[in-house]
Amino acid sequence: MNKIYPSAAQALQGILADGQMLAVGGFGLCGIPEALIDAVRDSAVKNLTVISNNAGVDDFGLGKLLQTRQVKKMISSYVGENKEFERQYLAGELELEFTPQGTLAEKLRAGGAGIPAFFTKTGVGTMVAEGKELREFDGATYVMERSLVPDIALVKADVADRSGNLRFNLTARNFNPAAATAGKICIVEVERIVDTGDIAPDDVHLPGIYVHRIVHNPTPEKRIEKLTTRDRK
Repeated sequence: MNKIYPSAAQALQGILADGQMLAVGGFGLCGIPEALIDAVRDSAVKNLTVISNNAGVDDFGLGKLLQTRQVKKMISSYVGENKEFERQYLAGELELEFTPQGTLAEKLRAGGAGIPAFFTKTGVGTMVAEGKELREFDGATYVMERSLVPDIALVKADVADRSGNLRFNLTARNFNPAAATAGKICIVEVERIVDTGDIAPDDVHLPGIYVHRIVHNPTPEKRIEKLTTRDRK
């Protein structure tokens, strides 16, 4: 089965639709699937619910989808650095489900593991717990959180082999593996594609069984990722 698609637009063809829930990997602008986000924008789909740690900046990353008004709801942990996000939210034009960062990661991990819900202390006594089931365990109060199972996961990795096994680059791994396992369909944008077997088994960060489609983007902008070197004597 060939998982490699010639472009991000073609990788989304036939599966992206109005009203879907998307999980988008990345942390801030680090490790984000830039080409796939652009392809979602260009597709003109609308009324999306987007799960992401944050929402990019005004002119980059998920901020592009906010500018074109394609997102109706964000499920996020941090929503700073984006004036258009702030404007839409305060005007009542954008729904927001604030989710603590660790809870967001666990909601995705649980979704990928087939766990429908879990209990956590995080958020008890705050707006995060409003309207949710509370239960006491060993004298402490916990809030029940439902897991997340998005229709599509958009993921960024460093290297993929032709079977879809992935290796991420250091901290650019962040939310990407959790998003990948949670999504019903996972599309991955990578900088390099190698033959199956070229990635040592111990270097595989995510098995190819979770990956349905691969897009090669060898020259991403990576606005926030910088390589610094020093002379070695």
